[in-house]
Amino acid sequence: MDEVTPDAQAVAGQGARRSLRVEVSVRMVKEKHLATFGAIVVIILMLTGILADVIARFGENEIHLADRMALPSWQYLLGTDQLGRDLFSRIVFGARISVIVGLSAAAIDTVVAAFIGIVSGYLGGKLDLVAQRFVDAWIAFPGLVIILTIMAVLGPGMWQIIAVLGVSAGIRSSRVIRGAAISVKENDYVQAATAIGCSTLRVLMQHILPNVMAPIIIIFTLAVGGAILSEASLSFLGLGIPPPAPSWGGMLSQEGRQYMLQAPWLSLWPGLALSIVVYGVNVFGDGMRDLLDPRLRAGQGK
Repeated sequence: MDEVTPDAQAVAGQGARRSLRVEVSVRMVKEKHLATFGAIVVIILMLTGILADVIARFGENEIHLADRMALPSWQYLLGTDQLGRDLFSRIVFGARISVIVGLSAAAIDTVVAAFIGIVSGYLGGKLDLVAQRFVDAWIAFPGLVIILTIMAVLGPGMWQIIAVLGVSAGIRSSRVIRGAAISVKENDYVQAATAIGCSTLRVLMQHILPNVMAPIIIIFTLAVGGAILSEASLSFLGLGIPPPAPSWGGMLSQEGRQYMLQAPWLSLWPGLALSIVVYGVNVFGDGMRDLLDPRLRAGQGK
């Protein structure tokens, strides 16, 4: 009987992962139309953030005093604000801020949730008891109150927002990962690995982590929209990214509220961009959850 070499196993594993990605993509297009729309929104957001310097017609803070609060036109596609800054260019550069904050905060959220959830769920005992009581206490406080308190201490800024949003959401999300880890550790292959003397770190990295990747991916996709919306809320309240950075929430708070009766587009376009992006990211995350969660797939008979 031919032996299977490690290289052949690696190739087979890569092929299986590639086929899974193709299957998920095909099923999303066929079955999850809202998720497909969300995926398109996410792709457009990513490309806009990356290519903001190419897409924008003017600089994010380039002032044209002669064209203050100009109506939408061919020169200024979405009009200008009270200082004559092109609103389309500022929204495009605001997409870059949303991409950076959304992805970075979601990454920190996922890492914190995975670390707390996997370690607490697998080891159990007193460590799990202490960790879960801390999580309970954290969840008991309103999330916005905690974030506002910490931001008032740290001061406004992009990286402060990313760190606060990521850690705060990660502690809350760890409960989901913990439940998945507890379910996985009862499987025979985990007990067999422990019986033959595998170290705790090896069991966590090679047996627990790969088998809880579905909820981890779901948490990441859903966290992106939440981070973007939370950053806009903080910027709207004056504790987020300070002006003149073109944050969508800051644009709604400053010129949007002050001049919205004279120039309604100052609040219309940032609010519309924020709504479409958050809705698209959320429905994409919901679609990914339906496609990756085996319990939901079983319920659909797939």
